[in-house]
Amino acid sequence: MGLDRTAVVTAALELLDDVGLDRLTMRGVGARLGVQLNTVYWHASSKPRLLELMADAMLEGCADAPLPEAWDERAHTLARRYRAALLARRDGARLVAGTHVAEEHALRFADALTGAFLAGGRAPAEAAWRTWALVYFTVGLGQEEQAAPLGVEPLLRAAAGGRFPSLAAGADRITDFEERFRHGVELMVQGRGSGGRRRPR
Repeated sequence: MGLDRTAVVTAALELLDDVGLDRLTMRGVGARLGVQLNTVYWHASSKPRLLELMADAMLEGCADAPLPEAWDERAHTLARRYRAALLARRDGARLVAGTHVAEEHALRFADALTGAFLAGGRAPAEAAWRTWALVYFTVGLGQEEQAAPLGVEPLLRAAAGGRFPSLAAGADRITDFEERFRHGVELMVQGRGSGGRRRPR
């Protein structure tokens, strides 16, 4: 049976879990598949292209039915699925952060989330902005979570030093990434925004 692009991307994702993003190479993917390097390049013309395909594959199923009928519940569900997809892979959030994906699964997810905001009465521009904001927030928080505890230790030390009392007041919640995610998503789903509203449908 011939090797196809799906097999190459699957092998690359497995290698990502094993060695992390910094050590992921095209040659390593070829070795995992037992094929020559040029075979990998046949299916993905460069490492950036491979990373795009990997990022898209990670989002497979995020926009699949069933989804809640209520627009706000739909937006929350899509956000949770997106976060779960990023955290399911080692360095998944950092991988997605470094790509500009315009492939099937990523586009379906963005379309579904934007559609939820449109159904909530947001004007088209506002719906698009909220989709981008939610995606960037989830990717950024995901990177921080996957880097923990090293990623939050400097902030915790600074907050404990007494010079930043306002930060210290909430320092015990810094590592509760689930709570931070829920709060951030709620702000973006229900926040007032600036792009106008239409009647919800």
